[in-house]
Amino acid sequence: MDNVSLSVEGDDPVEGLAELSDWLGQEPELRGLVSRNSTPSPGELGTLTDALVVAVGSGGVLSVLGASLRSFLTLPRRSDVRVKVSKTPKGTTVEIDAKRVNDVEALIREALGRDG
Repeated sequence: MDNVSLSVEGDDPVEGLAELSDWLGQEPELRGLVSRNSTPSPGELGTLTDALVVAVGSGGVLSVLGASLRSFLTLPRRSDVRVKVSKTPKGTTVEIDAKRVNDVEALIREALGRDG
């Protein structure tokens, strides 16, 4: 099973991460697969909660996560929000914003190093 790390960038990343956590928590298929991560990598400073970790094992979970992120990013808000998707512990990182939401699942697969 792979894990992806989701972090939020924007005017208020802490609030953005809380909103994303609440949003993903409403997806029945993701229940029990999303947790908060506050452990910084060696040499990095971290905040109390700086990322969400999602356990993705099957294509179905990737599809649900991709659709949910796409919907989250298209919500109207006062400022731009970007979500960084990284394979944990260290791996490829992709950044998704409202301008690049056409195929979020493909971007998550890219971060995981998976084809198709």
